Amino acid sequence: MSAIPQERRVVTAIPGPKSQELQARRTAAVAGGVGSVLPVFTARAGGGIIEDVDGNRLIDFGSGIAVTSVGASAEAVVRKASAQLQDFTHTCFMVTPYEGYVAVAEALAELTPGDHAKKSALFNSGAEAVENAVKIARAYTKRQAVVVFDHGYHGRTNLTMALTAKNMPYKNGFGPFAPEVYRVPVAYGYRWPTGPENAGAEASAQAIDMINKQVGAENVAAIIIEPVLGEGGFIEPAKGFLPAIAQFAKDNGIVFVADEIQSGFCRTGEWFACDDEGVVPDLITTAKGIAGGLPLAAVTGRAEIMDAPHAGGLGGTYGGNPVACAGALGAIETMKELDLNAKAKKIEQIMKARLTAIQDKYEIVGDIRGRGAMIAIELVKDPATKEPDAEATAALAKACHAEGLLVLTCGTYGNVLRFLPPLVIGEDLLNEGLDILEQAFARI
Repeated sequence: MSAIPQERRVVTAIPGPKSQELQARRTAAVAGGVGSVLPVFTARAGGGIIEDVDGNRLIDFGSGIAVTSVGASAEAVVRKASAQLQDFTHTCFMVTPYEGYVAVAEALAELTPGDHAKKSALFNSGAEAVENAVKIARAYTKRQAVVVFDHGYHGRTNLTMALTAKNMPYKNGFGPFAPEVYRVPVAYGYRWPTGPENAGAEASAQAIDMINKQVGAENVAAIIIEPVLGEGGFIEPAKGFLPAIAQFAKDNGIVFVADEIQSGFCRTGEWFACDDEGVVPDLITTAKGIAGGLPLAAVTGRAEIMDAPHAGGLGGTYGGNPVACAGALGAIETMKELDLNAKAKKIEQIMKARLTAIQDKYEIVGDIRGRGAMIAIELVKDPATKEPDAEATAALAKACHAEGLLVLTCGTYGNVLRFLPPLVIGEDLLNEGLDILEQAFARI
């Protein structure tokens, strides 16, 4: 567990004076396009706590956007990465390789869905992994079109901006975007016109019809979907949707890519969110939770698909950096030793019970959804019309921040509060955070 005391402490206004001084320096030196949810500057973090430069300790319901699932200073991650730092920081795997990269690829082959022969390629970021999944799928199928979904988020590079659904803040003013990208409906149960019980079958039929009519299945290299949509609002596609899309891909020689960058590595109470409906993707992209906070990403998939690009066609100077690989092996060791899948399920049980009690009191809470420690509430002005309430969402987040609880927002309409606590958070801290949330609802 973390060396930082696992208790909330608010000793100054948030942000405090030292954070404000640093913010002034930041404003002068850092590009304005780089935003921050909460301008408190971190001094240390671990377990379920972020300690800032003013000595405030915040309860962390963000995990650096689902990254520090094992905590922000997990012992095994620090130990293995520190040992690797002593030995060497870099050789470039494409120049002289090293064992850590191979060991991470072996672990990914073991943990990802399916028992087929698998191979991996390692990169630095989620966007890079998605971009490379498209390259691999195109090399394998000799086709060009890529199909993505409403509310999907896949990154900030040119190609992944094209794959991403939401304009602000991700795409606005940054075009033109990569061509041959087609968007189809997703089974968003809460907002499906005929109700959540019909969403899976109807949305998959609509999506497949659109692909056939507007693109032609024979032109599609890859279908890419997040098994739980992240930035789009923690949307769990209605049951039956993912298996239907995966089957359509299989029937038509299309590479089915699961983007598990936010949902992978125990976050949803299973190693991967795909496991929930037994969907086995052809390729799976991972990043965020993989390495305890060190920059690492991967594409893992069927060996024959992964081997389609020519030698030298995949890579990158820092891809699979040795220190990040060591961190990943430490993170995976921690996930297994502490059974973080079980921890995530326990977090879900506690959070959903508390959030349901809030929903019973306040009709602004339109929907509670998600799995494991990837939980969200969607806020609406009127439960009958389901009109999104982005203003209340922002106000609630701000009220939580002021009391020392870090929460994040998301959603295509900006009206979703999302909760991504570290999987190692103590139940006392988790409940205290939910107390603060409840008080914020009472005030707002």
